[in-house]
Amino acid sequence: MKVIQVNKPGELAIVERPAPTAPATDEAIVRIKAAGICGSDVHIFHGKNPFAVYPRILGHEAAGEVIAVGSAVTNVKVGDHVVIDNVFSCGKCYACRIGRPNVCSNVKVLGVHIDGVFSELLKLPADHLYPVPVDLPWELAATMEPYAIAAEAVDRGQVGVGDTVLICGAGPIGLVILQACKSLGARVLIMDIVDARLKAAAAMGADAVVNTKTSDLEAAVNEFTDGEGINVAMEATGVISILELIIAKLMSPAGRVVVLGFPVDPAKIVPADIMKRELDIKGSRLNNRKFAEVVRWFAEKKVDPTGLVSHVLPYTDVEKGMELFANHPEEVCKILIKFD
Repeated sequence: MKVIQVNKPGELAIVERPAPTAPATDEAIVRIKAAGICGSDVHIFHGKNPFAVYPRILGHEAAGEVIAVGSAVTNVKVGDHVVIDNVFSCGKCYACRIGRPNVCSNVKVLGVHIDGVFSELLKLPADHLYPVPVDLPWELAATMEPYAIAAEAVDRGQVGVGDTVLICGAGPIGLVILQACKSLGARVLIMDIVDARLKAAAAMGADAVVNTKTSDLEAAVNEFTDGEGINVAMEATGVISILELIIAKLMSPAGRVVVLGFPVDPAKIVPADIMKRELDIKGSRLNNRKFAEVVRWFAEKKVDPTGLVSHVLPYTDVEKGMELFANHPEEVCKILIKFD
């Protein structure tokens, strides 16, 4: 079978690997049909992901068809169309014991810590598979993993009806969080520095957009909230100065700050800014068993992935997709590669 792997930073290759052996009793084999290129894949390719180990088969966003199941598998069957939960945990550590396996002390993620979905065939535990309707196009089904990220973020931020939400970054993750927030009845202001992405955000229902290259974010927040401040901030850019500004000046009392970006540089934060407004500062990582919820979102049309996919390429053009994602943000939203 063909797989796409990074041999070392900067060296991407399509290579042959042996096809999976027969599944164990609790396993299934999936023929991958479509997979998404994520920023983390590009970072691994460029050697900028601190969690990656090389060589590595990339990819953690995928949809495919079940072609074999173990004797004890009951949640899926041969022929099912499925999406894949990419998070693997130990089940024993403190985080797992309290129901937060996405931050397991020994968490493993497909395409980062273990080989991923950029592969014609993939064998994995069947409890990581979720059936989807057979009439859902493969490239749309493959977007469910980003929506699982959004489901985790809105859960961490306790987003509800009437909340004002600031989303920092109108890339694919920002746009799926936007849709999730709107489905919950929140009002959303989204910022970016790329006009094309802000145009997409407006088309997807953002109540206001701001290009912070040409406009002042603090002034935009004050106007959007009538001076009250933002109730929930989703920081997905990874820009330290934006996080600092959010905590210092943009939040309402009792606001919630959800941190999705992961820069490694320290931030200058005044603890009194957190204490005096009793802010909640929360991380949001991966997804905590959110796929079943996202499958329902799709079925109930609470979200619409059609505006998210900007490019669909054959898997042989994966390097072109990486280059587009890294260097042409004005043209790109979600890039899918197809294996059929």
